[in-house]
Amino acid sequence: MLSAQSIPVVEATLPAVGASLGSITELFYRRMFEERPELLRTLFNRANQASGAQREALAGAVAAFATTLVERPGERPDAVLGRIAHKHASLGITSDQYTLVGRHLMGAVGEVLGDAVTPEVAAAWDEVYWLMANALIAMEARLYAGAGVENGAVWRDMEIADRIEESVDAASFELRRPDGDPTEPFTPGQYVSVQVELPDGAKQIRQYSLSSAPGRKTWRITVKRERSADGRAPEGEVSTWLHANARPGDLVKVSLPFGDLVLPEGDSPLLLASAGIGVTPMLSMLDHLVETAAGRHVTVLHADRSPAHHAHRLEMEELVGRLPNAALHVWYETPEEPVMPHVHEGWADVSRLALREGVSAFLCGPLPFMQGVRGDLLAQGVGPKDIHYEVFGPDLWLSK
Repeated sequence: MLSAQSIPVVEATLPAVGASLGSITELFYRRMFEERPELLRTLFNRANQASGAQREALAGAVAAFATTLVERPGERPDAVLGRIAHKHASLGITSDQYTLVGRHLMGAVGEVLGDAVTPEVAAAWDEVYWLMANALIAMEARLYAGAGVENGAVWRDMEIADRIEESVDAASFELRRPDGDPTEPFTPGQYVSVQVELPDGAKQIRQYSLSSAPGRKTWRITVKRERSADGRAPEGEVSTWLHANARPGDLVKVSLPFGDLVLPEGDSPLLLASAGIGVTPMLSMLDHLVETAAGRHVTVLHADRSPAHHAHRLEMEELVGRLPNAALHVWYETPEEPVMPHVHEGWADVSRLALREGVSAFLCGPLPFMQGVRGDLLAQGVGPKDIHYEVFGPDLWLSK
């Protein structure tokens, strides 16, 4: 927790810092990339930097952490920190990089706020940063130890064993170890990072959920090709490259699995709610439930543009059909004829589902979809602690 002398300083300056976090994070990234331009080409997502999404996510995380320190000093937002730590571990972040980040972040605070940053204010916010950084460093060290690797040593060469077109804009890739050994274990719902070298020489990284159950000799990821919706936003760099170039026999650099969207133990009822390519972690969970002959009650909700856009549509139907106490509900904006009993037209409507008491809900999809589903679940009496989510890309939940 914050020291006694820093609590009133942070509390007094939190409104000003919070109001300026957008400018602070923009300057922070600009100055850091001026010193270390290779980071933008080899570690950070260039598209998220261009759109401002990464700056917004960082600002939201810092604001949430600082607010918790002053409003609930006996607590620590471990859910927020845990999600960040898993992302960092999948990128191979090491503790020494936090010194670089801290120097530029605190420099940006001083430059944006000017004379308001007295030595006492600078010391207090430096304490906030290092409380957050050291908590993440410790969490990431535990993740690396749990994976049985040195800090940051998460990358492996994997061979593409197979490629299958799963929808009009998504393809799955089966990945195996070139030495023939079994793939490392993972928990259903987790993801891996994939690094590719683009035509301009930049090595860009993206995370993709593992879309089948663990315990097999191969991993599977499913990649949606991200296209520009309005012609102004850039196409997805890595997804476009993979769709155009990745073929069986090719080697790709892949991280070990990480991620905190994992099923609870026991027999509590489940809701697996997804939209678009957010179906991928749900497929892994469903596959695992089938493999373990689970008898728990499972409600599966999926929303998509059309059956043609629904990646793994038939596989999802088959997996749900193999579970004795599972039900599938699908919403399409433009369903095809004939419409099946479990298929609905329009937007997903949680209020039409008969959810069991004590349900644990897992959400993955576009942020507006997840926020809408979460709101509906809260209105139905589902507790906030029982609603879990995975965000593809920067976690903007806290900044909304």
